[in-house]
Amino acid sequence: MYDHYIGLDWAEANMAVARMTRHSDEITVIDVPSDVKELKLFLGRINGKKILTFEETTTSQWLYTELQDYVDEILVCDPVRNKLLSEGPKTDKIDAKKLVQLLKTNLLKPVFHSGSEFIKLRKLISGYEDVVKNGVRSKNQKSALFRAKGKNKKNDTLEDPDEKFVSDGLDRWIGWYEKEKKLYENEFAKIAKGHKLIRNLKSIPGIGLIGAVRLAAIVVDADRFKNKGSWLSYCGLINLERMSGGRSYGRKKPRYCRAIKYVFKLAALTALKEKNTNPFRQYYLGLLEQPKYSEEKARQALARRIAVVTLGVFRSNKEFKNKWRCVCKKTEQR
Repeated sequence: MYDHYIGLDWAEANMAVARMTRHSDEITVIDVPSDVKELKLFLGRINGKKILTFEETTTSQWLYTELQDYVDEILVCDPVRNKLLSEGPKTDKIDAKKLVQLLKTNLLKPVFHSGSEFIKLRKLISGYEDVVKNGVRSKNQKSALFRAKGKNKKNDTLEDPDEKFVSDGLDRWIGWYEKEKKLYENEFAKIAKGHKLIRNLKSIPGIGLIGAVRLAAIVVDADRFKNKGSWLSYCGLINLERMSGGRSYGRKKPRYCRAIKYVFKLAALTALKEKNTNPFRQYYLGLLEQPKYSEEKARQALARRIAVVTLGVFRSNKEFKNKWRCVCKKTEQR
């Protein structure tokens, strides 16, 4: 229970701040020019236990870092999940009032934020992903340029001077991409040497340096997941059942982290290419012996298994040991 509930609607030009107390539902709201120093002074003058909320936006991490020492708790809410925020008329004051009302009634869905060292990793990973997207786009554009002429870019050349001009420009972009990508990878390697968690994650078969850094940067703290099911849901590796009136209406995909799902899907494919001593490969082969498992379902199950092991590595803060037993019954019988 808090003494003060505060809702903040932050914009570049102005900020609306709404406040309610524990003993009163009356809302006081101000709308003034945006100034983080003034906001800190305002929060510092409020006596008692206080909680602050604002929506997840581009500036939310910055606000979280700046204001976490001025309140007892910060809840960054997900506007996609909080549908009531978009109902009715919309102004900064109204949004701030709705935020503080939903906060006091405990109806806001939080977005995980941390003011720790992992923020640096998140920024590096974000920059790396942007570089990769630009590089892949340039490569695809060059391939399309050759395919439009029925040519193979490996062996053929473009005769048209305009097309060659475009191709040369793409080559320069691709060259920049390769150099920049290498710089990021070198930086990740340096960070991994002094980062125990990343080294632990790298010990899991199928998860390389980039995957380990991405997991560490995004997950940060595995204790924020209540159980294995909520973790697998976040990873996008299970579907959620829809029930109403005691009747099942099938399953639906949860809102999940695409970057994390990509890590585990890629890890499953990578683990299958490694030696037979790899326990994940043994698990996969054991599943294929069961009639109900196709190759696709077995790979999906393997991705889930790697995700569960990763959760264990996070919580134990220890490396993965190659003593994990396959739980497939047929494999155990052998």
